[in-house]
Amino acid sequence: MTRKAKRLYSIGAIMIVIGAAVGLVLSALSGSVAYFNSPTDLVAHSPSPGQRIRLGGLVAKGSIVRSGADTVSFKVTDTVKSVPVTYTGILPDLFREGQGVVAEGTLGPDHVFVADTVLAKHDERYMPKEVVDDLKKRGLWDEGTGTVKPAEKTVSAETAMGAGS
Repeated sequence: MTRKAKRLYSIGAIMIVIGAAVGLVLSALSGSVAYFNSPTDLVAHSPSPGQRIRLGGLVAKGSIVRSGADTVSFKVTDTVKSVPVTYTGILPDLFREGQGVVAEGTLGPDHVFVADTVLAKHDERYMPKEVVDDLKKRGLWDEGTGTVKPAEKTVSAETAMGAGS
């Protein structure tokens, strides 16, 4: 075997190994490519117990309940379905009802999302792009004002998942 042939075989073997590594990485990441799951996604496709996910949407009006020094319960909604969330810690200063939020954590067996991180909007017009795109797709986004159109009826995750029965 000549030097040129050996070099070509070596380069070919390296390319195969790199291709296999890239394939394995892409395969492992394929289930977590989305920045977050909306409440509708979460109700439709419940994650496995203990699986870390991001939940994005709007903080439902009238849903914030503070208990204790730093424990807060609230609901995240996409104006179709809502998911109850509990969080222990200090919330961002910009966290409030009706604003965009992304919570990171796990979904408990009682269908309550237990967040360990809560991210709030940056200014009065900011909302995660994925939330806006989802709202536009369902015709719930008012392009003129850059806000959510008033919802007529919101179905809670407990009702949709049958946890309340």
